[in-house]
Amino acid sequence: MSRPISPPAPADSLRPNTESAGPLRAVLLMAGSCLPVLGAVLLAPVLPKMQEHFAIVPGVKTLVPVVLTIPALALALLAPFAGVIVDRLGRVRLLVAATLLYALLGTAPLWLDSLGAIVISRVLVGIAEAAIMTCCTTLIGDYYSGRTRERYLALQTMCASISATAFFVIGGALGSAGWRAPFWIYAVGLLLAPAMALTLSRPRPAGAAEAEPAGEKRPFPVRLLAGICALTVFGAMVFYTVPVEMSYLLDDLGVKSTGVIGLATAVASAATVVGSIAFTRLSGSPDRRLPLVFALCAAGFVVIALANSPLIVIVGAVLNCLGTGMLLPSLLTIAMSRLSYADRGRGTGLWTAAFFAGEFICPLVLIGLESATGSMAHAVGVLGLASALTAGGLLLGRRR
Repeated sequence: MSRPISPPAPADSLRPNTESAGPLRAVLLMAGSCLPVLGAVLLAPVLPKMQEHFAIVPGVKTLVPVVLTIPALALALLAPFAGVIVDRLGRVRLLVAATLLYALLGTAPLWLDSLGAIVISRVLVGIAEAAIMTCCTTLIGDYYSGRTRERYLALQTMCASISATAFFVIGGALGSAGWRAPFWIYAVGLLLAPAMALTLSRPRPAGAAEAEPAGEKRPFPVRLLAGICALTVFGAMVFYTVPVEMSYLLDDLGVKSTGVIGLATAVASAATVVGSIAFTRLSGSPDRRLPLVFALCAAGFVVIALANSPLIVIVGAVLNCLGTGMLLPSLLTIAMSRLSYADRGRGTGLWTAAFFAGEFICPLVLIGLESATGSMAHAVGVLGLASALTAGGLLLGRRR
């Protein structure tokens, strides 16, 4: 007679015994989580100056924008491998090393004169970002549990949204001194790395849960994460649609002022922060709220699609961003709840890859939908319909 298979222990029962996580530890993890955001927005204001500087380089019109986007692609492709290394080498050690490399590679364009070399340095920055993002998120899962973990994962979203706005402003201000000047900001890694090494302790699981039975390798629970990672790819597209396409939506309605467009985008970004705060205040588990969150995102998209004035577009964007502020921490919390300590690095790497893959394909999908439907507003409407169907499918699945 075969032995009955015992159910897997809950992820939190295998979480490490660590001393009380102080505020400095949380600040460092939040700061580290903001570093990958820096490259996505910091250089945007100086791309025209950079393109002018390398005007004689063949393919400059393609290569200069790649300087901005290639780290996100590298992050999406390499985050799963970073997760494997996290579980094998340790979270803190890899985080400190990756933060140092981030600073050195991020500042490399200050003295590089070849556009090709700069693009290569940006790929390497993406590799460092993959390690940093995976380590920071994994450590949040290690140090905290339950509602406290949910609050810190929501705080990650808030910090990313706020820092994106701040970095855009800082990049524009530094850009007045030349296209190379914003790259100096990457040197912040030289300050964070020593602080991380001194403050972040190595997590250890409770009891003997960390050790695997001798001679036995426990397989990684791919099936537990497959569904949430697939949903995260779509969720990332929903998350990035308004920030990426807001200027085009307003331009189609006759708004040409960059100041007005910037203000509208800032209002939407503020709604994301409000949604993240709401996530920490709502009762109930994130998986139960997820259908309602997707429904709220869908409602915002529909309002945008039907808008006949810039003000209504902004109202729709605010509705959508309230939902996306709750969406990201909901997806991440659900993924974390399915992972034991031994699997958390690889699981976080897979989730991070799924999210940044969604970010990368978001504009491509919307361009395709725009071509098929005739306008960006209609493309957003199709994405709203898909979000509504996702909400309905999740609700039906939960009831079953």
